[in-house]
Amino acid sequence: MPLLARDARLVQIRDAQLVQSIDASLADAARRAGDLLACRIGCTQCCHGAFAINALDAARLREGMTALRATNPALAVDIELRARAWLAEHGPNFPGDPETGALGTSAADQARFEDFANEAACPALDPATGRCGVYEWRPMTCRVFGPPVRAIGENGAEGLGHCELCFIGASPEQVAACEMPVPHALEAELLDEIGSKDETVVAFALIK
Repeated sequence: MPLLARDARLVQIRDAQLVQSIDASLADAARRAGDLLACRIGCTQCCHGAFAINALDAARLREGMTALRATNPALAVDIELRARAWLAEHGPNFPGDPETGALGTSAADQARFEDFANEAACPALDPATGRCGVYEWRPMTCRVFGPPVRAIGENGAEGLGHCELCFIGASPEQVAACEMPVPHALEAELLDEIGSKDETVVAFALIK
């Protein structure tokens, strides 16, 4: 059942709180990391390669494109053109539904996704400036990439992962001191309220 307008608005408000919490956590981690965190405008390694985004990320990106069409239509057109070009190039190999943009959930689809568009630049990336055109509305994966973030590996063990360009020469203790907490519980609650487990990729969200 689709969300009622009032419920969708409540999710949007709570998502803004989630984004605010994440951004504050990132700012604090960056302050503690100092020069060990190498993330800068124009460093775009993390802007290449397709990755899955959830329904909350997709809704936020659509909200961003709606805002850009009203406030900066030229930028919105550029982003959409890049997204359509991206889909024209990579869409034939998309491991999912090319009409809805939903990623497949079978073992075969997931295996295909491992090798899907691994070198492709994100269509939101401006190749001339190295800036993200939807930075304010970017997915959670983008928001937490760089600082040390705790994750569970394939073997079930917890560990801190960070961008390979960051924390070069740092000791494990220095890395641990810069850990960025992530409010996964709030994100999970919002996804439950949306009621969709579908995942997609950024390009589809930019044109839907």
